[in-house]
Amino acid sequence: MGFIMDGLDAESYDRQYPDQVLIRRIWGYFRPQGQRMLTVAFAITLQAGLETFIRVFISGSLDRLQATPEAFSITRVIITLIALECVSWVITAIRQWFSSRAVGEVVLKLREDAFDAVLRRDLAFFDKYPTGKIVSRVSSDTAAFTETVNLTTNLISQFLLLAVMVSYLFWINATLTWITLTIAPVIIFIALSFRHIARATVTASRRIMATVTAHVQETIGGIAVAKSFRQEQAIYEEFVEVNNKAYQVNLRTGFTFAAVFPLLSAVAGVGLAVVIYSGVQIGRAEASPLTAGEFYLFIQGLQVIWFPLTSIASFWSQFQLGLAAGERLFGLIDAAPDVIQSGKNLPVEGVKGEIRFEQMEFAYNADEPVLKDFSLTIRAGESVALVGHTGSGKSSIAKLVGRFYEYQGGKLLIDGTDIRDLDIEAYRRRIGFVTQTPFLFDGTILENIRYGQQRFNDDGQDVGRISDEAVIAAAHKVAGGDWIDSFPEGLNTQVGERGGNLSIGQRQLVALARIMLEDPAIFILDEATASIDPLTEALIQEGLDEAMQGRTSIVIAHRLSTVRAADRIIVLKQGEILEEGSHDALIAAGGHYAELYNTYFRHQSLSYIENLATKIDTGEMVGAMD
Repeated sequence: MGFIMDGLDAESYDRQYPDQVLIRRIWGYFRPQGQRMLTVAFAITLQAGLETFIRVFISGSLDRLQATPEAFSITRVIITLIALECVSWVITAIRQWFSSRAVGEVVLKLREDAFDAVLRRDLAFFDKYPTGKIVSRVSSDTAAFTETVNLTTNLISQFLLLAVMVSYLFWINATLTWITLTIAPVIIFIALSFRHIARATVTASRRIMATVTAHVQETIGGIAVAKSFRQEQAIYEEFVEVNNKAYQVNLRTGFTFAAVFPLLSAVAGVGLAVVIYSGVQIGRAEASPLTAGEFYLFIQGLQVIWFPLTSIASFWSQFQLGLAAGERLFGLIDAAPDVIQSGKNLPVEGVKGEIRFEQMEFAYNADEPVLKDFSLTIRAGESVALVGHTGSGKSSIAKLVGRFYEYQGGKLLIDGTDIRDLDIEAYRRRIGFVTQTPFLFDGTILENIRYGQQRFNDDGQDVGRISDEAVIAAAHKVAGGDWIDSFPEGLNTQVGERGGNLSIGQRQLVALARIMLEDPAIFILDEATASIDPLTEALIQEGLDEAMQGRTSIVIAHRLSTVRAADRIIVLKQGEILEEGSHDALIAAGGHYAELYNTYFRHQSLSYIENLATKIDTGEMVGAMD
């Protein structure tokens, strides 16, 4: 069944933790719940003593009923048993209440830590690993602890009952008690020998569930594309393949755990036969046979002994599930970041915006360099346009300035300070980033514009809320605010999930207003007008002129209007600078930029459009077409 495990390899950031390390780390989460856990421990101990007393009371009642049935009231026995069981129920309820509260707090903290780890991961992390698998770790794996801890407390209760019960059985008949305990090591050996297989199968089960989650999430996220290309059947077939693999893995897990129980039950059955036979023989040898009540106690004691020991198999599977989930969670939490700061956390105040690359070496993959010995200086307040074919390194430069990726060599200086020495959170507040397809959160336009200005204290309270008036003022800085009138409810219009209620151009305008409210020192536009109509482009360009005024700006554009507005144009090819200068100077040079201009930009120029209109009027285009 090796093929079942194909595609279920651990992620590169996964680690294998020894059981004792995992248990010690999990215990660290339970330490703040010490008072509740002490209450649970006291309740477990009290319940173990009460359960033993109930069995001893039944044993004594059987003997008294057998000796003097007329004088001993069975009604009194029944009433006493009901009262004792009610007390046991109350103790159990108290234990479950405090246990649930403690476990709930632990899961809450663990999930918060896992989600915090996800937020601290670099963009490179999300490029490497499917989102669905990450979601599975934060949601499903944290929930696995709840059942594991509940089973642990139940098993501890059973073992305490076992200890009290065995002590009492030794007082009755030590020889028969030793015989009763002889098969216990066999049960323990079988159950514990099972743990290595359990860990492997449970881990595989968790991984395949993460794969299924990732597949479903990706499919739903791209359902519009799938339907437009009529690929529903193909997607369904892919899901069937993944689902069948999940079925095979879960089937293997079920078979693995199911196989051990018949063996354990057989051993328990042999133990029962041995105890009954030995009890009779010991009674004959000692000329003092066990009473009915004492025999009842040994049969009950046998069940008390075998039940927790046999449950080790079931418990261990769940325990391994918890350890496997913990291993995956701590692997996510402990994943080493790609972007590493020096730890100086220098304050970022009064950023002028000078950017200097010095002999930069950068690659997403070690064998595919993007920037090689790259050097570039962008003056404070300068507008620079990056142009070049796909793969030339334009977007990589912008992402490095945003400190979203780690470079392998050279330096990147901001106002003369190494970017690795800066307080990265404060630095990013001074950057405005507008992408080709901006992301909007479900809510109103007003809330999305305000989004970048939310600041929270340690208690989660919003301490940096910007007034509605400031948001409205920022929105009106973009194209004079005329675009706001196109929405039925103005800035209170709901944008929908991912901004689905708005066009791409409208999303760009909202994103630009969000940047204007941020008031950044460095402004980065990554092909921000590549997918919109000319009218909306004109509105956005008007807003861009306002946004870039007096700020350092890096523009990655496929629109001539944006490129020509730049102070300097940098022409890139395979991570190297081929040319730089103004539009007119580069056109006159007739180099790579002129080639790019004729390929991408020339048809957008006013002179080209006017010349084309003239040819159409004179009939030259008709003749050419004929």
